[in-house]
Amino acid sequence: MKPRPLILFLYMCRRALIAASLLSAMGAHAAAPAASSRVTSPDERIAAEVWLDEDGSPYYIISHDGKQVLQASRLGLIRDDADFSRDLRMLDVSDIEGVADEYELLTSKRRHNAYRANRRTYSLQTSAGQRLDIVFQVSNDGVAFRYRFPETSRRVHRLREEVSSFNFLPDTQTWLQPMAAAKTGFASTNPSYEEIYQQEGTVGTPSPTGAGWVYPALFKSDETWLLISETALGRDYAGTRLRNEWRSTEYRVGFPDALEHFQGGPVAPESTLPWSTPWRLIVVGDLKTIVESTLGTDLADKPAADAKVPGPGPGKASWSWPLLGDAHTNYETQKRFIDYAAEMGWRYTLIDALWDTQIGDAKMKELVDYARDKGVGILAWYNSAGDWNTAPQTPRDLLLTRKSRQREFERMKKLGIVGLKVDFWPGDGQSAIAYYHDVLEESARAGLLMNFHGSTLPRGWHRTYPHLMTMEAVRGLEFVTFDQKNAEDEPSHAAMQPFTRNVFEPMDFTPVVLDRINNIERRTSSAFELALSVLFTSGIQHYAEIPEGMARAPQYVRDFLKAVPSVWDDVKFIDGFPGKYVVLARRAGDTWYVAGINAEKAPRSISLDLGSLSVRRGTLITDGYGGNLSFRQEAVSADKPIEITLAPRGGFVLTAQ
Repeated sequence: MKPRPLILFLYMCRRALIAASLLSAMGAHAAAPAASSRVTSPDERIAAEVWLDEDGSPYYIISHDGKQVLQASRLGLIRDDADFSRDLRMLDVSDIEGVADEYELLTSKRRHNAYRANRRTYSLQTSAGQRLDIVFQVSNDGVAFRYRFPETSRRVHRLREEVSSFNFLPDTQTWLQPMAAAKTGFASTNPSYEEIYQQEGTVGTPSPTGAGWVYPALFKSDETWLLISETALGRDYAGTRLRNEWRSTEYRVGFPDALEHFQGGPVAPESTLPWSTPWRLIVVGDLKTIVESTLGTDLADKPAADAKVPGPGPGKASWSWPLLGDAHTNYETQKRFIDYAAEMGWRYTLIDALWDTQIGDAKMKELVDYARDKGVGILAWYNSAGDWNTAPQTPRDLLLTRKSRQREFERMKKLGIVGLKVDFWPGDGQSAIAYYHDVLEESARAGLLMNFHGSTLPRGWHRTYPHLMTMEAVRGLEFVTFDQKNAEDEPSHAAMQPFTRNVFEPMDFTPVVLDRINNIERRTSSAFELALSVLFTSGIQHYAEIPEGMARAPQYVRDFLKAVPSVWDDVKFIDGFPGKYVVLARRAGDTWYVAGINAEKAPRSISLDLGSLSVRRGTLITDGYGGNLSFRQEAVSADKPIEITLAPRGGFVLTAQ
């Protein structure tokens, strides 16, 4: 039976009203109302606007060059005793205040850094009188905000939820790494930020693991790029991640899984008052802005007045484990790798897991003394575990308490060990984050250099603790040695890192295999691998190549790896696209090191204008024509642009003065 015309008309009207209502609700916060308050960057190209809606809920938007790039996004926290996400009233909006900071950092992409921003504080109050401040700072490269509970209370307050969100425009593209589910992977050691970035997705696609997405998270809205992360993560907060729902343009800040704790301690944040959260940061601009930004360290907690980098500081290291495995953590092999480091002029040799049982303290002391005579420092591996993983590698369970840490650090210093690599950490819960801070504070007092593997993202800690040389938090080269699938992924994966993981933080990818990997067909050229020594930054750069492979490389390649700096004065983005190719220039003193990789299966032409770097001439090393370990070298001049054809999955390095 067909519906009668009047009934059909009324039915269609009802559907139209419902649709209009939904559209109205969806667009209710699409733009800031007239009562919003604005903070702009010093150059006025970036603006953040903040307001309370009719329900007393705080929102913000971000615009770039007058165009909205982040639509109405939530602000607020829900505490165990109060809801700071709705029914709020605005007590005060501060005047704009200029912020200026300058600092030196040896373990990142730029040694001397200057930060300039405009700050505004929004003071809010619940109906019961509890206070919350939201601080916004806008610099020429992005927007940052954090929360502060200004009242004083000795009672421990707990957060049930952080309401903060990042609400993107429809059709925004995404480059996101899934967060691994807690207690999965090798010996239940996840999450450790070691997944592959999913490239050129669309907002609204949920994480395949169900655990959210890690920082840094990269987005492209029309022609504007945005990179989201957090920094200044103290012991009184949890490491967070992004969560989103199917087809939603809104990404919410999420707390860790309940399993991510240290010895049964808290996972969600808790603290007495006053209490400040980490900074949420959004870099906004083009790819040059993203790659050259230092926002993650600009906003990091400053080091203590007496903090220092123990000698000899940043450097390069030989390391047997990636290509030779556990069995070669023995006296004879490690002595050979000390000789290798000395021959290459590198500062360190890392002696990995099982040194305590396969070498022992007495022979370790012999190695340390032997290395010292050759100008090489020894780094030693530790398992962070307690009960959060089942990884059997030793030494383990020796860093769990303050007393045992102090005893172990003193023992290492007596052996002459200059630094430690600590592996297999317990996740992002607040108690796990506090464990990181405990180890960092006590190792600083002991004068040990530190490197964390199987770890979370550093979030600015290398500024707060200058002796923290590097952290993994990446699917590094060791994964290529595990199976062919990782070798297939490496070209594109490596071309993602300068736009994401390695933007702010030192990254222990352990790059550079020039020769062969047993039972694996490499998918990167030898020149591609060589370029990673410049493209990737790490306070201590652990090279995976072994002495035999290095000996087969041309002398000029070995000379390059002897000379490539460990501390960089500046960085410039030349060209690239996430996951496809990248060309960067890094300066040390008066010398520029330019490096590029092509992740794709077809050749790519690159034009370099050395004149823009104020240099006269240089030396280019790129792929030869003979397969593995094939290079060619040529002199180049800055008189005219240099045309380079990058081989499929190939690379180059260029040194210029």
